[in-house]
Amino acid sequence: MTAPVLPVLSVRDLHTSVAGRGGTTEILRGVSFDVRSGETLAVVGESGSGKSFTALTIAGLLPQGATLTEGEVLLEGADVVHLGENRRRALRGAQIGMVYQDPMTALNPVMRVGHQVSEGLRAHGWSKAKSAERTLEVLAEVGLPSPRNLARLYPHQLSGGMRQRVLIACALAPRPKVLIADEPTTALDVTIQQQILEVVTALRDDYGLAVVWITHDLGVVARIADSVAVMYAGRVVEQAATGLLFAAPQHPYTDGLLRSIPTPAQRHQAALPQIGGNPVSLSTLPVGCPFEPRCPQRMERCAAEEPPLTERGSSLAACWVPPDRWVDAHPDLRVVTGA
Repeated sequence: MTAPVLPVLSVRDLHTSVAGRGGTTEILRGVSFDVRSGETLAVVGESGSGKSFTALTIAGLLPQGATLTEGEVLLEGADVVHLGENRRRALRGAQIGMVYQDPMTALNPVMRVGHQVSEGLRAHGWSKAKSAERTLEVLAEVGLPSPRNLARLYPHQLSGGMRQRVLIACALAPRPKVLIADEPTTALDVTIQQQILEVVTALRDDYGLAVVWITHDLGVVARIADSVAVMYAGRVVEQAATGLLFAAPQHPYTDGLLRSIPTPAQRHQAALPQIGGNPVSLSTLPVGCPFEPRCPQRMERCAAEEPPLTERGSSLAACWVPPDRWVDAHPDLRVVTGA
């Protein structure tokens, strides 16, 4: 019998709060998931759902005023968020790489590209010669032409897609075990976006990376993710393998997101279905399910008690609506991922 493959990254019951003038607001409310070597987990949801805060918590980069109040992040079984700052800094970059959304703000405009890549390596103990060699190697790995010449350029001399590849090179240069990508293709056109996705997927397979890809773009999710965690109001409300989630969502919020995707069968210029209402404020959460005010399937119990994340069909989902009623309400939803 083959032993199960243990997760490289395990996130367990994360609770993160932010202190403000009006008091303390809980931003993450019990976020949990696992990612294994060579796998990509996509974390999706609307703006304000907690996606980016999850990434910052994992990397130990919470902004001032934010505090991890409960939970743990395990890297190959070892807790990494309760370490001292010096040890956490040693892990960040070396074991957990980050790719940010906007390369123009993430890259130093007055520092040459090659220096920015090698700087991270030197910070983790690489010699000058080894870091210079690795810099040229990783620039080539992310598909940048003439690495030796490109390393002498400044960020403003590169296109948007090339700058994003440089950020990926910075993150992967120390050969980390986990890559966290926070909406890195949002500002790119479709052709460049596809190239970036192909680069990351190839490097994931070559390095055996565990990838956490944060996005609101379900088209990207369908192309690169092995599994999906859907977030709403600071918690995961559904989690499943990508194909299963697209084919048979088990939470009304996931269903609403999928229905908003244009399909080839849709009538030209027809209005896309929308999720009614507005996202709930984390500072004034209702007593019951946070999605209840917007949910077309809500029942009386939904307003009184927040559902736990439990097994439901092919997913883990937080929903009180009985599965038989859910299936009957959505007989026509069959989204093909192309996987």
